[in-house]
Parts: sequence; structure tokens; C-alpha cells
Amino acid sequence: MSVTLERPGTEPGAGPAGPSPALRRAADWARRAPLLPALIFMIVVTQLPFVATLVISFMNWNAYYPDERGFTGLDNYVRVLTDVAMRDAIIVTVELTVVVVLVSLVLGMVIALLLDRKFFGRGAVRTMMITPFLIVPVAAALLWKHALFNPEYGLLNGVLTWIWGLFGSDNPPQPDWITMAPLASIEIALIWQWTPFMMLILLAGLQSRPLDVIEAARIDGASSWQIFRYMTFPHLRRYLELGALLGAIYIVQTFDAVFVITSGGLGTANLPYIIYQTFYTAHDYGLASAAGVITVIGTIIIATLALRTVSTLFQEENVR
Repeated sequence: MSVTLERPGTEPGAGPAGPSPALRRAADWARRAPLLPALIFMIVVTQLPFVATLVISFMNWNAYYPDERGFTGLDNYVRVLTDVAMRDAIIVTVELTVVVVLVSLVLGMVIALLLDRKFFGRGAVRTMMITPFLIVPVAAALLWKHALFNPEYGLLNGVLTWIWGLFGSDNPPQPDWITMAPLASIEIALIWQWTPFMMLILLAGLQSRPLDVIEAARIDGASSWQIFRYMTFPHLRRYLELGALLGAIYIVQTFDAVFVITSGGLGTANLPYIIYQTFYTAHDYGLASAAGVITVIGTIIIATLALRTVSTLFQEENVR
């Protein structure tokens, strides 16, 4: 004859009682407590300044007219969207972002396809191709402005002089590249710097391809173009979207290249540069804050799309 002993306060046949709600809450707080200092620091450093910027954007606050400071509602936002200089800056920002992202993606995909092949020294070549992305943006802009685009001692005009010398010409052209094509000069410098970033993302996508399926298609007689068009490119679609969105987040905020290469002149002033001028030169804090809020909202929209793309990539990888 056996006797079953039950714990006090439990029904016969029931399983062991779990921890009480108070103990669970205490355990949850014990796990979260180490993260609280970092969370508080992030809120103080990032969110409080943004809240202050948001409040200032609704104010008429110009340091040259301190007596006129006060609440102005949406007037600053209306000025941002209707002012000719602001509208031109928004157009330049969009054009700069679209051109740099698209060209960087195309060049990055071509380079990634080449580096995905096996050849001697592939690791060294990959390392050298990444180098432009590791250079400080200000240093990269100075490099292009003085070492390449300069009309007197720049590399581009030096190459032109050498080519004209081969044909026996004594008067080679010495164009001022930045004056002739100011926005294109900035775009070329940014494309050179951001192509390695796109290449890395697409190279990671290429290395995640199902090689057995590709080999089977090749055995069945599929050409290299057919494999790229119907298998490789569809596989890279998500990686292309991710590279475009992440690149757009950063290139929308480009300030270094515009400031160093053209100083915002010749129709190259984008939205971040206009915000800089409005804040530090005109001292119109309300208008600059409104333009900054609009830039942040646009960046958040792009970042949201990027996060959705990343989550979709992870879901697809988990399915595999």
C-alpha cells in the first residue's frame, strides 16, 4: 500500500506550483536592471535633444531678434517647404541620394560578382576594395578635391596632359572639374566611398546562394547569363533593397563632402548644409530646427523600410 503526499495548498494530482507573480516580477527586474543605465543614457543623449528641437521648431527664435521670440505654430514648416532655397536643397538631397545609391549598387554588384570567383590573391583584392569605405569622410573629400579634381596639380589633369603629350600637343586642356560639374564631383566622391559598402552586402548575398541548385542548372545546360538572370539576381533582390535603404539613410545626411568640395556653392547645397547655414550663419534656430525635424522624419521612414527588409531576410533564412 502506497501513500501519496501532496504539498499544502495544492490540488491533488496537480503539478508543482510555479513561482509567485511577485517572484516573477522581481526576476524580470533583476534581468532588466543592468540595462537601465544604458537606456537612460540613450534617452538623455538622443531623445531629449530631439524633443528640444521639436519644441524649438514651433518657435520664432532668431538670435538677431531676441525680442521677437515666441510661439509661431507651423510657420517654420511652411517656410521650409515654400522657401526657394529650402526647396532647391531638398531637390539636391533627393538627386544626390538617388544617383549615389543607384550607381554604387550597380558598381558594387559588378565588383561582388567578380570577387565571388576564385582566383589567386582574392583575399588581398577584397581588402583593398574595402579600403575607400574605411577612410574618414572629410579626408576622402579632401583627397578628391585636391589630389584629383584640382586644375593645377590634380591627377585627372595630369593624365590629360600625359595623353595630349603622346599626340604631340603642347596645350593640353586643364578643366576645372568642380566648377564645370559641381554636383557630379560630389557624387563621384561619394560613389567611390560607398561602392565598397554595397559590394560587401551583395557579396554576402552571393555567398549565401544554394550552390547545389546552381550547379544542377549548369549541368542541365543553363548559360551564365540565364543563371544570373533567373537565379542569382532574384536571390540578391532583398540584399539590393537592404543596401539601397541603408545607403540612403546615410547619404541623405551627407554634409562632409558638400562642405569640403564646394562649400555648398554652385547649386550643391543639400538639406543638411542648409540646416548648418541657417543655424550657424543666420542664427534662425526655429527654421533650422524645423528643417532638421523634416530630415529626421524622412530618415525614420527610410530606416523603417530598412528594418522591414532586414526582418524579411532573417525570416527567409530561417525558412531555409
